[in-house]
Amino acid sequence: MDQLTRALAVAWIVPSVAYGQTLSRPEILDRADARIAEHRMGDAVIKVVDANGDPVTGATVRVEQVRHDFLFGCNLFGWSQPTEEDASRYRDQFAALFNYATLPFYWGSFEGEQGKPGYDRIDPMVDWCQAHGITTKGHPLVWNVVVPRWLGDDLEAVRALSNARVRDLVTHYKGRIGIWDVVNETTDPFRFENRMTQAWRLAGRIPFAIEPFVVAREADPEATLLINDYRTDEAYVETIRQLVNAEGRALYDVIGIQSHMHGGPWSAEHTWQVCERFAQFGVPLHFTEATLVSGAREGEEKWGTSTPEGEDAQAEAVAEFYTIVFSHPATRALTWWDFADRNAWMGAPAGLLRADLSPKPAYDRLVGLIKGKWWTQTGGNTDDAGQYAFRGFYGKYRIHVTDAGGAEVSADAHLERGADNAFIVKL
Repeated sequence: MDQLTRALAVAWIVPSVAYGQTLSRPEILDRADARIAEHRMGDAVIKVVDANGDPVTGATVRVEQVRHDFLFGCNLFGWSQPTEEDASRYRDQFAALFNYATLPFYWGSFEGEQGKPGYDRIDPMVDWCQAHGITTKGHPLVWNVVVPRWLGDDLEAVRALSNARVRDLVTHYKGRIGIWDVVNETTDPFRFENRMTQAWRLAGRIPFAIEPFVVAREADPEATLLINDYRTDEAYVETIRQLVNAEGRALYDVIGIQSHMHGGPWSAEHTWQVCERFAQFGVPLHFTEATLVSGAREGEEKWGTSTPEGEDAQAEAVAEFYTIVFSHPATRALTWWDFADRNAWMGAPAGLLRADLSPKPAYDRLVGLIKGKWWTQTGGNTDDAGQYAFRGFYGKYRIHVTDAGGAEVSADAHLERGADNAFIVKL
């Protein structure tokens, strides 16, 4: 994992602010833009100099953002499509919006036959993401739901095999996948009965969860390790408190929060309180699985297709949810689940794309926010000191400078939280 990605995911320390605040809906929403400006933007100065290092006055400067530091993502489970045309359409729309992708490592499907892991299926996804500047996360290393049928009756052997899988995956993708959901849904792992559950029960809920973190850290000390859960209550808080080593230090780097809202959008107050509840641990928060639907439920885990009215409501709820999450100082990532209605989880119309892969209003709203309202493109002329100052969203930039004679030079820059953000461009 490169140092930049590590910095974005972990070292970008949660600001020292008072958490635990209870705010009303107007307080949350009316102040959202101000909080975003405070916590997601910084000041920068570009100094233009000539070949001798002397300042150049009156040079034209154009500043174009090319990537957010904040991780706006989605699972990439629809990578494979029935036709190349559909695959291209899916991937192009994904890359146009997101800079972060969750890749599938469910044990039962990744290693359907013992000793034959599916690297050949995942490696092309990783390569594509790297080619498009998309950060990748593996999900999950340990979860007792999608498990191999070939697991035997020796529960200690099951535990050893699980740990070996963690070591193998993290080692294989070291330097390519640097973020992992290490253990999934630790608060209640015993609701599905299988060999993995039995091994978990035998070892104990917390000891079984601790071990994979130790193994993953040894395999890649630079990796960003998440705990991830669907619970957002005190049960998850108590679990997190126990995920520490012998010295009492947290084993995780990031707290992952699922937010599947199949039953309707969370209120602004609830979303804010979830952020406040887990910000107390002083580590970044990632919203790992966000879902809002655009169709009506027709039965237990049965859904109708997306409707125009449902899509409009979804778009409004998506815009509000993203605004609140992005405005909270503790958050660092927000991942949607799934990108398209086609083969979406539970068959729900939860995609930002319809089943035919056409964009819904929610997709367009997010483009307008992530690549519009929350995106910096600016420009002007250097002053008498050869400087041009601007304020922008934290992220990567391309700077274009043109002198009075029409000569142009371009340079890359990274506007970072906590850095001096002073850039020199030499003509």
